Amino acid sequence: MRTPNNESLTPTTERTRPGGKSPERKCILTGRHGERDELIRLAISPDGDVLPDPRARAPGRGAWLGVSRAELETAIAKGKLKGALARAFKSAPPRVPDDLPAQIDAGLLRTLTDRLGLEMRSGHLILGSERIAEHARGGVLAALYHAADASDGGAAKLDQAWRVGSDREGSGEGGTRLPLDRAALSVALGRDNVVHLALADEEAAKRVDQALTRLLHYRNASAGAREDVSGDGAT
Repeated sequence: MRTPNNESLTPTTERTRPGGKSPERKCILTGRHGERDELIRLAISPDGDVLPDPRARAPGRGAWLGVSRAELETAIAKGKLKGALARAFKSAPPRVPDDLPAQIDAGLLRTLTDRLGLEMRSGHLILGSERIAEHARGGVLAALYHAADASDGGAAKLDQAWRVGSDREGSGEGGTRLPLDRAALSVALGRDNVVHLALADEEAAKRVDQALTRLLHYRNASAGAREDVSGDGAT
């Protein structure tokens, strides 16, 4: 990918948050600032097409989105995205592929499955209900995940073991339901019937959470952002 003049982000689109949180970026559609880990970066291909940069690593200038897929589709239909991109890249309106929302979703999902696969190959993932329960009761889990189609009973048992091991009984806290069913998880990890998985390594958990947060935010952004992109005219 390339970006016009290989420019860096302007100061108005980036802010550093206190407390060790990721830097903020400004959504080109709503004008709202959000954590970098929650927003989606767009770049321009050599052919002049807008393409998603799900890992936010493409060199040069980028434009950031902090809206959901449904909100993005509304902005495209109203012609708001082209104008926002022209201002962000300081150029003529780039070409927006008809399937850009689907490209973004697929890219974010692939980033998540790739990340899980990398953590698996690095030996960080813990699989199997018995192994996970043992680590959970020992208080060494950093993250716990369940397949989208995991049974409520199986997930609840592991959630309870995690709460007991981390002295959070009665909190109601538990693992995260992934936007992947057991078949998709099994393919991503190269194992049969993956229903639950966990991480004991804090840094590995942060890496997975970053990929997961972007995807979930895109599929279900805040209602406040929805109001900003549904009106007429340019932002």
